[in-house]
Amino acid sequence: MPLHMIENVTIPSDFNLPNRLTLEQKAQDDALFEQAKELIKQKNALLIAHYYTSPTMQRLCEETGGSIGDSLEMARIGRDSDKDLIVVAGVRFMGETAKILSPNKTVIMPNLKAECSLDLCCNIDDLKKAKQDHPDATVVAYANTSAEVKAQADWIVTSSLAVELGKYLTTQGKPILWVPDRHLGSYIANNSNCDIYCWPGRCIVHDAFEANALSFVKKEHPHAKVLVHPEAPKAVVDMADYVGSTSQILAFAKKDPANEFIIATERNIFYKLSLACPDKKFIEARVASTKGHCISCANCPWMELNTLKALIEALNNVDEHSVHVDETIAKAATVPLDRMLKFSADLKSGKIVLE
Repeated sequence: MPLHMIENVTIPSDFNLPNRLTLEQKAQDDALFEQAKELIKQKNALLIAHYYTSPTMQRLCEETGGSIGDSLEMARIGRDSDKDLIVVAGVRFMGETAKILSPNKTVIMPNLKAECSLDLCCNIDDLKKAKQDHPDATVVAYANTSAEVKAQADWIVTSSLAVELGKYLTTQGKPILWVPDRHLGSYIANNSNCDIYCWPGRCIVHDAFEANALSFVKKEHPHAKVLVHPEAPKAVVDMADYVGSTSQILAFAKKDPANEFIIATERNIFYKLSLACPDKKFIEARVASTKGHCISCANCPWMELNTLKALIEALNNVDEHSVHVDETIAKAATVPLDRMLKFSADLKSGKIVLE
């Protein structure tokens, strides 16, 4: 079905990325593990971390009774926990989503300046204008967006549900106004037969994967299966043996009989992949480079801001690290979030059946 790329919207050309940690800084941070672990227990806090945070942060999460997951799963776990202090190790929209689902809990983040390039690609004023330009379209916002953007949406969706929702909305006979990832929007259009007005945003991590570079890795590992996140460019997605969200890639690797996998998503997923499948080999897909230097190197620079030092600072200074979402915006954003959660439950129960 047609894919219409939306024009005349503000997309940053330079994301003003934070500085990378040096090896020495990483070693110094790792040395704070026991101090951070003890402080979490003292504060009776729940640590929830994204798959893309450092292996040290993920291990801390596991050893303190926390949970590792994607953005929505993190928010669900925070909501359902009996803890009143939730620490979100991730990027800003993840903290906002957790706060929206747990408005009466204190939600803090190690670094409130941890951003997401997809979120930064979706200017709220541009979205409001696009809605005016396409009044008949159903607005579907990716979970990787701000609370403000979510409040403007009819639906929120994760990458694991995106194609299914596209198929479902096609039966309603309305086009989709999709924000903000162009590659995931293209993937939805190609796999769900829906008519999409697509935002031209990009994830700097997944956008950097490149088909020619991947072909070299495939030649080096001819028996490896290629697992790709749908935020990657279409040429890379087309080379995949399996396309799925981070959690879906992890699940596929666990159950598939292959012993080697080439992984085209953020490299910190290798921590959970290696734990779940210690007898299997995981290989990084190569990324494109500019003048010999990769932009992201398959590693989100904002996720790297979630250091143990920052975590300790947040637990000791809760007010300064608390996530706040305007009550009106939160209430509006809850509607499409709840709609997605119900849709997911109905799919699992068989109440909704898609062809």
